[in-house]
Amino acid sequence: MEAYAAAAASPRTTAMMGADKLSYQLFSLLESKFLFGAGAGCLSSGPGTPARAFLDGGRVRVLAIDGCGGAGAEDALLAAAALARLEARLREQAEDPDARVADFFDVAAGAGAGGVLAAMLFLRGPDGRPRYSAQEALAFVAGGVGRKGWGGRRGRWAKICRGSRGGDRVFQRVFGDATLRDTVAPLLVPCYDLATAAPFVFSRADAVESDAFDFRLRDVCAATCAAGRDPVAVRSVDGLTAIAAASAGVAAMGNPAAAAITHVLHNKQEFPLATGVEDILVLSIGAGASATTCDGSSMPMPARSPSPRELARVTAQGVADMVDESVAMAFGYTCGSNYVRIQAGKAPAPLHADNAASAAGAMLAQRNVESVLFRGRRLSERTNAEKVDALAAELVKEQERRRRSPLPNVAIKQVGTPRLSSATTSSSGTATARTASTMPSPAPWDSRR
Repeated sequence: MEAYAAAAASPRTTAMMGADKLSYQLFSLLESKFLFGAGAGCLSSGPGTPARAFLDGGRVRVLAIDGCGGAGAEDALLAAAALARLEARLREQAEDPDARVADFFDVAAGAGAGGVLAAMLFLRGPDGRPRYSAQEALAFVAGGVGRKGWGGRRGRWAKICRGSRGGDRVFQRVFGDATLRDTVAPLLVPCYDLATAAPFVFSRADAVESDAFDFRLRDVCAATCAAGRDPVAVRSVDGLTAIAAASAGVAAMGNPAAAAITHVLHNKQEFPLATGVEDILVLSIGAGASATTCDGSSMPMPARSPSPRELARVTAQGVADMVDESVAMAFGYTCGSNYVRIQAGKAPAPLHADNAASAAGAMLAQRNVESVLFRGRRLSERTNAEKVDALAAELVKEQERRRRSPLPNVAIKQVGTPRLSSATTSSSGTATARTASTMPSPAPWDSRR
C-alpha cells in the first residue's frame, strides 16, 4: 500500500522538484548577474567563458564632460586639469611621450565648456593625430582667467558666454574651418534648439552620413555655450539644416554621459560588440559647485533673489546630478570600475589668473559624493586625483587587450571622399587627414584675445 502511494505521488513530486530547481536556477542567475556580478561565468557570454575571453576586444571607452549653466568656465578648469593629469599618467604608463587623451577613448561627449574641451582634444590635426594635447587645453582654459576673475566683461569666457563676436573669433582661431568630420573619433555635443523646443545633438556619426548634419566645430561650440539672451543661429555646411541654439545647460543634456552611453549601445555599425554596461568604460567629469557666475561677479547672498541665469545654472547642476545618479545605478555592480565620476565641490572664490593653477589642484584633491547601488549616496573613498591615476592604468590595460583581440570592438565610420560624397566605409584605421589649410596655427589663443 505504501509502495503504491509512493508510486502514485512520484510524478507530482518530481514535477515540484523540477519547478523548485528551475526557480532556484533562475534566482541564482539573477543574483549573480545583477546583484553580485557575473564573474562566475553563469552566462554563456559572461567574462569567464573561453569564447568571451577569445573575442574580448576590451570595453568601449567613453569620455563625458559636463557643462552646466552657459560656458561654465569654472567647470572647464576642473575638467581640463583632470584631463591634463590623465594624459601625463597615460604617457608614463604607456611609455609614449606623444600619447594624447583621444588615443585612449572611442567616444567623447561634452556640453557647454565641456563640449569645447572635447572638440579640442578630438580635433584631428594635419598629420592625422589629435591636434591639441590636454596640457594645451588646460592652458586655453586657464588663459581665460583674467585679473578680475573669469575675465570680467572683456575676458575670453565672458565673450563666449554672451555669444559675442569676440567669442566667435576665439573659436575661429582654435578650430579654423574644421567640421565634425575632422575628429579622430565620434564626438557628441548637445545644445537646445529653440526652433523645435527640443535638445539637438551634433554628432560625427551623422555628419559622416550627410552634409546636412555636418557643422563647423566653431559653430558647434558656440551653440553649446550659448548663454546670451538671443539664440545662436547655426547652419550646416550645406546650409540645409538650421538650429536656433541655446546652451545645453538649460536641458537635461548638461550631463551628456547618458546620451553617450545610449549612442554606443544603439550604434551597432561602429560599436558592434557593445551589448550592455559591462562592455563600456565611462569617465564622467562633473561640474563643481561654482563660486562665481559667468560674468565674474560673486554668487549672490541668500537674502536677495537669484537672477534667471543663476537659477538656470543651479537647476542645470541639479539635473546633471540626477543623470549621474541614474547612470551610476544603471551600471550597478560595475560602478566604480566601469563608471568613474569626477566632480569637485566648491571652487576657491574668487578665481583669478594668479590662483587658477592652485584652484585646479585643490579641486583634484577633493573627494566627491558618489552613488552606490542599494546604498544611496556616500563620500568617495578616493580623491579625484586618485581616481584619475587609477583610470589611467585601466585605460592602458584596455589598449593592450584591444591589441591582442582578433576581433576589433570599434569600427569608426570614415569619409571616403570628404565633401564630395556622403558614402562611408567602416574601418578601425585612422582617417585620412584633411588639408592643413583648414587647421588653425599652433597655440592660436596665445597671439591675441
